[in-house]
Amino acid sequence: MAKGAGKKAAKAARDAANRLLADNRFARHQYEILETLETGIELVGTEVKSIRAGKANLRDGFGLIRNGELQLHNVHISPHSHAGAYFNHEPLRTRKLLAHRKEIDKLRVAVDQKGLTLVPLNLHLKGSWIKLTLGLAKGRKLHDKRQDERRKDADREVRSALARI
Repeated sequence: MAKGAGKKAAKAARDAANRLLADNRFARHQYEILETLETGIELVGTEVKSIRAGKANLRDGFGLIRNGELQLHNVHISPHSHAGAYFNHEPLRTRKLLAHRKEIDKLRVAVDQKGLTLVPLNLHLKGSWIKLTLGLAKGRKLHDKRQDERRKDADREVRSALARI
């Protein structure tokens, strides 16, 4: 066996174990993300199978803190195609997020006092666990979005000019 073959296989296994399953690119456009938190998510079996198949949509989702618990609302996880109607899950059900009490209390203060919101950013695998990255976000105004677009366009032009030289 050649040197480094084991390292490549190990890296491939790590990459497969830490795979992105669903991404909310729209949230990064609509909101300014101030802080992120990786949480666990309470799922049923058919939801896990659907998420691993890439059938999750985070676009309209948001997080709330109710009765001291973090909850994920309005995230659509399609019913699993190879399960009967009785065993399948409701696509838009409220899901409980798993985080430490200190983290939840810190988020509660930010949401209540500063008027921020909790937005799901992505679903990913961490080993065999499905994790959700939750962002503490502040809504962007239209002029902020336009300013950000101008900055990105200018950066893109600079990079293309440097590439031509």
